[in-house]
Amino acid sequence: MMVRHRFCLAAAALVIGLAGCQREAPSAAAAAATAEAHGEHEEHEEHGEATRTRIAAAMAQSSGIRTAPAGAGVIHDEHAVQGLLVPIEGRYARVVARFPGPVRAVRAGIGETVKAGQTLAVVESNVSLSEYAVTAPIAGTVLARNVTVGDLAGDKPLFEIADLSALWVDVHLFGADAQHIRPGHTVTVARLADGATVTTTLDRILPSTATASQSTIARATLRNTDGDWRPGAAVRARVSVGESPVELLVPLSAIQPLGGRDVVFVQEGEDYEARPVKLGRRDAQHVEVLDGIETGDAVVIEQSFLIKADIEKSSVEHDD
Repeated sequence: MMVRHRFCLAAAALVIGLAGCQREAPSAAAAAATAEAHGEHEEHEEHGEATRTRIAAAMAQSSGIRTAPAGAGVIHDEHAVQGLLVPIEGRYARVVARFPGPVRAVRAGIGETVKAGQTLAVVESNVSLSEYAVTAPIAGTVLARNVTVGDLAGDKPLFEIADLSALWVDVHLFGADAQHIRPGHTVTVARLADGATVTTTLDRILPSTATASQSTIARATLRNTDGDWRPGAAVRARVSVGESPVELLVPLSAIQPLGGRDVVFVQEGEDYEARPVKLGRRDAQHVEVLDGIETGDAVVIEQSFLIKADIEKSSVEHDD
């Protein structure tokens, strides 16, 4: 009886031990999931640096993240130059009095739009002692008023008027640019104040050299229908002298530095993966991609820095 009792206790202990082992050991499915997660971690992290993040579609949309398929395009051979806006000859006038005498009235001020023949001032002639009107010779905007009531009108201009519906853009060319850039080339002009741009064509290269800057002047005509371009303002300009087709390019806004490499972020569903890229030629807006992505890949072209920041945050959290 004692032997049988000891056998039963041993059997019960074995059953309990096996049950405990079954409770502590992971299931096959859990083990597979763990292995898959470990594999994904290794696939998307190199040397401790995360290369992928997930952002919900609604969050991406509200953050302004936008993608576009990578594809073929054109890289422009562009030259960056500086320029100045000036009134067009024939659309600019200095208004003087016909006869000297005291100014009795002033009827136009700086910034006002006037019509051709409109009275700008009234002057009393020293010869006839009668009053006569000083009128606008052209329609335009009053740029300067150099007279007040009681002044003596003489040879100096009383007003300066210009038709500002179009302006000249005089761009300064130095060195080899003066030999390389020709009339007919496309020029993109940018305002310094707000970065607004307009594209036009170089009309001519002036024959003389600007004395002060020793530059050659290339001139283009710029439409100014909204009046936001102002004579005397400095501008930036890009002159395109040629173009080269490339098989694959992306906007410059798509490129971000990450881990000492240039990368773009490719969207796959709600995942965004950093792809190291080898870059080629570039212009002011696009860069050629020689390796790292394929045609049709959905590349982040706006707010790419947000993807970068999220991935870098994940790397820091992983290191901690």
